[in-house]
Amino acid sequence: MTPTRLEITRPDDWHLHLRDGETLASVIGHTAQRFARAIVMPNLKPPVTTVAQAEEYRRRILASLPAGMRFQPLMTLYLTESTPAEEIIRARDSDSVFAVKYYPAGATTNSQSGVRELSRVYHVLEAMEKHELPLLLHGEVTDPDIDIFDRERVFIDRHLMPLQARFPGLRMVLEHITTRDAVEFVRGAPANVGATITAHHLLLNRNALFEGGIRPHNYCAPILKRETHRAALLQAATSGDPHFFLGTDSAPHPREAKEADCGCAGLYTAHAALELYAEAFDQVGSLDRLEAFASFHGPDFYRLPRNQDRIALERTPWIVPDEYPLAGSTCKPMRAGESVAWSVVGG
Repeated sequence: MTPTRLEITRPDDWHLHLRDGETLASVIGHTAQRFARAIVMPNLKPPVTTVAQAEEYRRRILASLPAGMRFQPLMTLYLTESTPAEEIIRARDSDSVFAVKYYPAGATTNSQSGVRELSRVYHVLEAMEKHELPLLLHGEVTDPDIDIFDRERVFIDRHLMPLQARFPGLRMVLEHITTRDAVEFVRGAPANVGATITAHHLLLNRNALFEGGIRPHNYCAPILKRETHRAALLQAATSGDPHFFLGTDSAPHPREAKEADCGCAGLYTAHAALELYAEAFDQVGSLDRLEAFASFHGPDFYRLPRNQDRIALERTPWIVPDEYPLAGSTCKPMRAGESVAWSVVGG
């Protein structure tokens, strides 16, 4: 019998964009309703590169929470070629910073300050390996001569495999994986390597970019891939393999910034994140595997306690609004104007 209700340990989001200021205040409630904690991305303008900046950002996040909501932001530092190894020690000693984020320069939103040559940050990676601070990887090359659909695979071959060989003890998360190549690499890696998978990469393939015309609100980085890759991601997420865990990569952008000549990359999914994951798992009859993927694998990798409270979902369809308010503008969410099959009960 197909279940109509599902109750699981409250999950966490291990890859989230909250932005700042009025945008932060516009979106934080959607995440806090569903997730107890989230790894918060540091790609602000200017980027969050020090523990002191991360702690200030954390205070702004907490101050933006709607009344009565509880949520723990887990902060990250933005890795640059001028990051000192001493900052890693400060991060280790803090109770607010849980990882360091690597962006290849120019790969995605606000990544201009990212790393151009990995060898220039080896001293930082050595400190991270020593002090057991995870490295979060946007796993794409940015070479203009590499096809956009091949950039994750090339990153794994050209950079990630040598990085793992040079720093075998470094805890690494390959974020928002999109290809069968990434699934196979992570599945064969030791326990100190993990990967996050988004709901949109589980539910959409690259055809979603061109249905009846250009669909800018389905454009993300890394870009959606072929159906064979989507199927491999879904198999990995529902396999029970602890290497793989939930990370929405929810990324709010003003509608006009998406519907532009050079539109921004990112899907906003926080409004229905857990519900969309439930849909994906339900499609392949694996709802019994959702709790481990969403609530256990991530905290186990980050060496944090699992949450104690629970959250319930019901098979009750609802129509997603066409837009949500966003800092004086609006944001068009994933599945705007369409139905989502599952609903969070309470939260």
